[in-house]
Amino acid sequence: MAKVTFRDRIRQDRPILGDGAMGTALHQLGIPLNTCFDELNLTRPQVVAQIHREYIEAGAELIETNTFGSNRYKLEKHGLEDQVAAINAAGVDLARRVIQASFRDNVYLAGSVGPLGVRLKPFGRIKPEEARAAFAEQISALATAGVDVILFETFSDRIELLEALAAAREVVPDMPVICQMTFAQDNRTLLGDLPATVARDLYHAGADVIGVNCGGGPEQNSQVLQAMRQAVPDAVCSIFANAGFPAQVGERMMYPATESYMGEYALTFKAQGAAIIGGCCGTTPAHIAAMRHALDDTSLPLPKIDLLEVNGDEKSDVVERPTELARKLAAGRFVVTVEITPPRSFVPQKMLAAAQLLQESGADMVNVADSPTARMRMSPWAVCHFLQSRLGIETVLHFPTRGRNLLRVQGDLLAAHALGLRNLFVAMGDPTKIGDYPEAMDNYDVTPSGLIGIIKQRMNSGVDQAGNSIGQPTTFTVGGALNMNALDLDREIGVLRKKIDAGADFVLGQPVYDPPVIERFHKRYQEIEGAPFTLPVLMGVLPLYSLRHAQFLNNEIPGITVPDPLLKRMEDAGDDAPQEGIKIAQELLLTMRGLVQGAYIIPAFNRFELAAEVIDVLHVAPAR
Repeated sequence: MAKVTFRDRIRQDRPILGDGAMGTALHQLGIPLNTCFDELNLTRPQVVAQIHREYIEAGAELIETNTFGSNRYKLEKHGLEDQVAAINAAGVDLARRVIQASFRDNVYLAGSVGPLGVRLKPFGRIKPEEARAAFAEQISALATAGVDVILFETFSDRIELLEALAAAREVVPDMPVICQMTFAQDNRTLLGDLPATVARDLYHAGADVIGVNCGGGPEQNSQVLQAMRQAVPDAVCSIFANAGFPAQVGERMMYPATESYMGEYALTFKAQGAAIIGGCCGTTPAHIAAMRHALDDTSLPLPKIDLLEVNGDEKSDVVERPTELARKLAAGRFVVTVEITPPRSFVPQKMLAAAQLLQESGADMVNVADSPTARMRMSPWAVCHFLQSRLGIETVLHFPTRGRNLLRVQGDLLAAHALGLRNLFVAMGDPTKIGDYPEAMDNYDVTPSGLIGIIKQRMNSGVDQAGNSIGQPTTFTVGGALNMNALDLDREIGVLRKKIDAGADFVLGQPVYDPPVIERFHKRYQEIEGAPFTLPVLMGVLPLYSLRHAQFLNNEIPGITVPDPLLKRMEDAGDDAPQEGIKIAQELLLTMRGLVQGAYIIPAFNRFELAAEVIDVLHVAPAR
């Protein structure tokens, strides 16, 4: 029986299962990361062939050649620019021989083509015609050697991918072409294109298959795939996801997704209509085998796929995925975040180590304060960027209005969004007179509730306060401050009402040491507003460190009351006061878990190890 053509195969109901990562597998075999992996087709073909063989044995039906970086620009960095044809031909030959030796007639061979590794004009120095010529050179070598399909993957520049596709149509007009883009955590390409824009352009340019690969893990990629499917319902789509979002452990990049997790997502991708499903960075033959098992098990139900909400008037562009904070709040999950104070220097190592401790202890995210007590410290923008890029932990950026005019406020918000910072806590901020520079400017143009309105109602709709377009809408999740133990509770509720009307997504509460305070607040709120208070609250939890510390909070910090029984416990604890403070905080955390939707832990004196101990109680106590 003749083999089904690739174009006919992608139209069948049963998706094609691709292979997984080549680079990950080579590195696991001890190949250094600075090696030219493509040259191994010539120098160590048996190693590459063994990886192809393992993926076929795992059930892959689409094998990619080890030629991702086999263009002259990337090979030039290794002095191999004159071996483009030889390296690509060798990659095809050894993969084809492995497929033939497997005696499986349902396996297709894809010629892998990655980006050039240099920027095209106007963002780089390479002319479009030069890029097209480089792609044509590689594609010609792959096609001559005998691939079934050309696979463009991990492109972050839409224009570069369109040039690559144009080169393929010129060189091998009848060969099937798969075009896959990679997207950053905000579900945009590095140059800001949304999935819908990419999908429409590739589809109209003649790609046989459009899709997504690399970037984040399966969850993010499934969002991008869904956006593409909704933008171009008639398109054939593919998805090759990483095995989760990578984290650096020592000198290695580790991918957390288990084999069973990838298997489950294979069913999600199938339910979304993907015709080709595979793995990217971090995926192994074991992951592919689990995906094969899931796709073949007809007893497993496919998950229900909901339509994504579209973005305002741009009905073709899909809103970004929510932040982890927004997603967990919407799902009713109990959220734990810990405050970190930026260092008083430009050295971030100790702060990063503290954040990693909190991450390992189970904190969902960290809050980064902005000049607390009006003392000079590193910019919280830089701190948040360090934490998210190096540790992969989500952050909440504190954003005081004090000391900023409206022009600077909006510019800073655009900068935050550009850095991938999506969670904001808007507050007034501490007056400069109490800090290092008491004569510093202390003015402000907008109140916290007013700024929440600007962010949620204007910038998240794509315009600034003056009504000017900012290009694309921001996607901030925004919180405000709340003191449930305020002396004038009616006034506090009035201010809170303004924040709710402005669009606040959550509030951070001042520490409460007496849980009935929360119930009294809810009662009074309903009496005034005539409706229950439903906005998610992340209640402050400040572990007491000593009797003196407890007395200071009780006597000198407005809005905080430490009941006498707790003061007595701290006094009786003596030298063990820090541990007693942890016990009290754990008790409060467990009690409040049924009253609020999260905890905002504030480590006293930057004792982050104590905060980690407080979080530990959530791992052993059953949820209420």
